[in-house]
Amino acid sequence: MTHPRKQLDETIHAPIRYSIIAAVVSVDRVDFQFLRDALEITDSHLSKQLSILESAEYIEIERTFIGKRRRTYITATPQGRAAFAQHTEALRAIASGAAPVFGSAVDADTEG
Repeated sequence: MTHPRKQLDETIHAPIRYSIIAAVVSVDRVDFQFLRDALEITDSHLSKQLSILESAEYIEIERTFIGKRRRTYITATPQGRAAFAQHTEALRAIASGAAPVFGSAVDADTEG
């Protein structure tokens, strides 16, 4: 049996990127400004993290204009949704103590 940590996705493991993908998979698309404000980060920090997720093909970024105002929308791709689901499941397995190493160590300590 493999430890669940091996199922963690390094691309979305960083707290900000995990927060971004969690927000994006929960809706059809999200506005850049809304996401920035919800995550309480700067434009430049959000842009950098979005670029990483876009390079991994976990999100798509749509830039458009409404009147003279530029708007940026972020959408999760099927790959991004799958990666988020797998990563979250791995975190749950780790948190629940499903890892075989933890289970045997607890049993050994309580037998004495």
